[in-house]
Amino acid sequence: MLDAASIIAEAESKAGMSDPEPQFHKNFEVLLDALARTGGLAEATLGPVRQGFVDRAADRIEGLRWLREYPEIGGEVIDAPVFLTGLPRSGTTYLQYLFDRDHRFRLVRTWEAIMPNPPPGFDPASVERRKAIEAEANAKISFEIEGFDALHLIDDDGPQECHVFLEQSWSAAGFMNLYDVPDYFDYLMNGLDLEAAYRVHKRQLQLLQWQLPRPRWAIKYPNHVIAMDEILKVYPDARFVMTHRDPVQTLPSIAKMSFMLRSARQEQPVDPHRVGSQMLDFVRRHIDRIMAFCTGPNADRVAHVDYYRLVADPAATLGEVHAKIAADSPDDVRESITSWRRANPKGKRGENKYTLEQFGIDADEARDLFSDYIQHFDIPNEAEGTTRSAANP
Repeated sequence: MLDAASIIAEAESKAGMSDPEPQFHKNFEVLLDALARTGGLAEATLGPVRQGFVDRAADRIEGLRWLREYPEIGGEVIDAPVFLTGLPRSGTTYLQYLFDRDHRFRLVRTWEAIMPNPPPGFDPASVERRKAIEAEANAKISFEIEGFDALHLIDDDGPQECHVFLEQSWSAAGFMNLYDVPDYFDYLMNGLDLEAAYRVHKRQLQLLQWQLPRPRWAIKYPNHVIAMDEILKVYPDARFVMTHRDPVQTLPSIAKMSFMLRSARQEQPVDPHRVGSQMLDFVRRHIDRIMAFCTGPNADRVAHVDYYRLVADPAATLGEVHAKIAADSPDDVRESITSWRRANPKGKRGENKYTLEQFGIDADEARDLFSDYIQHFDIPNEAEGTTRSAANP
């Protein structure tokens, strides 16, 4: 059994300080309650899952200890950050890797995500050791989850998304992909304080850039779309870059990822139809937030990206994005983007196969459910988008 009080106590011991932010404990209690009722965790996974919760809570508490000892960290300016986002499996990771080819932007590294402390600018000698630990962890994931390399693009010292930073306050929508916890997801969408969660997120960026050259951050997480209003309260000068891909295509992809991630943790076989039904709702609720924001007063903060054109001609597409986020497109950046795309053709890391049918999803029902989003952003179906981009590279 996973017990919130004992996990937090262990995190406090690891961080060397009592948790001064008990307001986040309710989030954790809701998550653990949902896990106990519907998560079905295998006995063998309880230890690793528990350790992950301890580590992320300790990261947050230890960050506060650094801030207490060095108050100037709180004055670090996160200047005009760019949030890379879009529906899950809509090309956000591809977009992130292209941004990583641009030396003007700072992206979170894989090792920084799970080992953010000590701040790398304070202890640069620890960086190589942390990179080695992360490389070992990545290899273990690839071994435990069949086809993981094709399922999700990740590299040692490559760019990483913000999921673990939101795990620090138990505020990550991605918990719904890792675990069967619909009640937690309902709470996250309707009762959880996302503004407070992003204040923890900002503090983590401040810690990472302290005593280093000040970057312009480009930070990726598909689930940022559910919190764009709250993000602007924390980062008033933020910009968003949002990918758009046929949601009827991305739906079985996020269902497969969720199925694979849950299967590595659950005791009993995972019901793919249950996953499909949950992901249908999961995507629809992300769409609700996208539609509300992109038809609201801050709609001009978003640079929209056609996934199919991005894949076909990333340098030109990123050039248009740069203009919308107040950046230019120098020749060296365009060449770096083009070179990365040439070296990483589709399918290089294996083929990720999935169908709507295996998750019990009716294509017409899904298309009808997502029709407002598809029409508003003029999103073609997968075959049309691919054909159109091939004809107009």
